[in-house]
This record gives sequence, structure tokens and C-alpha cells, in this order.
Amino acid sequence: MVVIVKYKILPGKNDVAIAALTSLIEIVLEEPYFISIKMNVDLNDPENILLYEEWKDGNYYNGEHKNTPHLIEFMRTSREFLSGAPEITQWETIKTFTA
Repeated sequence: MVVIVKYKILPGKNDVAIAALTSLIEIVLEEPYFISIKMNVDLNDPENILLYEEWKDGNYYNGEHKNTPHLIEFMRTSREFLSGAPEITQWETIKTFTA
């Protein structure tokens, strides 16, 4: 399963937001069913951050992952540097193309 998470960072809070996301992801790396996360920044608006996440199990992501202490703590503290709740969508990969 692919999860796209879009964050809007408050003005002047990019460094704080990226550091907090990096700390969160370093813990998420140890979760079962985790495959990868790519953190991306909008070239036209660096206050937009997009995470491209891959998970082996959607049920785990939607259940246990969303209730982990580290994610709950991130959601609580992120009010200091995010302009609101992230936009989260979930996708199923149907084909992969590589060079």
C-alpha cells in the first residue's frame, strides 16, 4: 500500500518541521510492515512537504500504526509548526515501471 501525506508548514518553521518529521520517521523505520518513506519538498513552495510511504499491510497502517505513541506525540506537537491537519490518501500500486 502507498500512503501520500501532504503537510503545510507554518511560515518560518521549515527547519523545525523537517527535523520533527525526520525524528518521527527514524522511529517508524522500526515498525513491522514498514517498507519505505520518501520526504519531498515542493520546488515552488518549500512550505509544502509530501511523504511517499510504502507499507506491506494496510490494516496495520490504519490500526496499530495510527495508535503508536510516537505518532500520537507527533500529532500533538506538530501544531507548533504545521498550519493544520495533513491531507492523507491511500493507494494501491497496480504496476511499477523502472528504467
